[in-house]
Amino acid sequence: MGCSKNLVDSEKLMGQLKFNNLEVTHESGKESDYVVINTCGFIQDSKEESIDVILNYIEAKKAGLIEKVFVMGCLSERYLEELSGEFTDLDGIYGVHDMQQIIEDIGADYKKELVGERMLTTPKHYAYLKVSEGCDRTCAFCAIPLIRGKHISLPMEELISEAENLSAKGVKELILIAQDLTYYGVDIYGKKMLGDLISKLSEVKGIEWIRLHYTYPTQFPDNVLQLMKDKTNICHYMDIPLQHINDRILESMKRGHTGKTTRNLLKKFREYVPDINIRTTLIVGYPGETEEEFQELLDFVSESRFDRMGAFTYSPEENTTAFEIEDDIAEEVKVDRLNRLMELQEEISFEKNQARIGQTFKVLIDRKEENHFVGRTEYDSPEVDNEVIIENAENLKVGSFYQVNITGAEAFDLRGELV
Repeated sequence: MGCSKNLVDSEKLMGQLKFNNLEVTHESGKESDYVVINTCGFIQDSKEESIDVILNYIEAKKAGLIEKVFVMGCLSERYLEELSGEFTDLDGIYGVHDMQQIIEDIGADYKKELVGERMLTTPKHYAYLKVSEGCDRTCAFCAIPLIRGKHISLPMEELISEAENLSAKGVKELILIAQDLTYYGVDIYGKKMLGDLISKLSEVKGIEWIRLHYTYPTQFPDNVLQLMKDKTNICHYMDIPLQHINDRILESMKRGHTGKTTRNLLKKFREYVPDINIRTTLIVGYPGETEEEFQELLDFVSESRFDRMGAFTYSPEENTTAFEIEDDIAEEVKVDRLNRLMELQEEISFEKNQARIGQTFKVLIDRKEENHFVGRTEYDSPEVDNEVIIENAENLKVGSFYQVNITGAEAFDLRGELV
């Protein structure tokens, strides 16, 4: 459950179990002897969803449908004592760094030589590459450092080796992920090394797209933009959660950037890489957010015209700095602001997609659905962004690239035909 970083953890766990000659499936719905639930504990909605899944499998165990239920991940890291006291029917509860213990409790052997080995759950042509763990930022609203700990970069040679292994398995798109991608390398090399990393990854044979997720706006490394401009296999795509634009709120959030530096950074992105597509995430209803401050956020979205955008309502998280501030925005006000923000973004997305009609793009085919194929351009990440629907095409190969002319557009999807 939760984010792609959790997914990579699950893939590594499954890789270990599979090499122990255990049959392993991922969200298959098949009956199994043991079930491992990898939970999310980021915000209230995700916590509630994780609890519901745990309850469902405990009931399945009581009904004799499965033998054992194990729980791991962010929720159990954060609330280990509470879960242990509440769910006594669980066969094991583990934090985010307890993979070896989980494997041994399942009855398998942890194999150090398999570190980095994974059982992919994504389509075989793309994979997430987690380059670091934890976060050194102190954002007031965020519980991730409490859960995942301090920033720890993986050595570059390990990541290059993992990328080579993924490429050998047919992976063509690497999606780089971390709690803070731009901080990569500071702890082990003494400086930011994201540029050096993606430069070396771009040389891995078979990797045609490299995509950057979860970058941070403070002191963004310029060499990353230069590489994106110069290298043909680094996607012109940037995922950079900005959270807000109002200076008072940004200061309270402890973000380390201001409205002015944010605007300057977006300007720099577009100067270096004019066709860059920017995805951001914003928070509405942060404590004390006035209607005027929210309007400032709306105006910022109107002027910035983000290509992709997500947003969520603020939820107070225990032991964070913002938890000490009164959560004084009514839930219905938060939801109203969220709806207004996303309605604006839908209009922007529709206009941007309409402008793509008549253009031709390189498209990676993700899957076939009934009588059409579904793919993505370099400007779109799987699961969260636009898709290209290709009709009246036969014998396209999933995982291959094709030139597609855009013939129609909606707010969040494109339609096209093979060139």
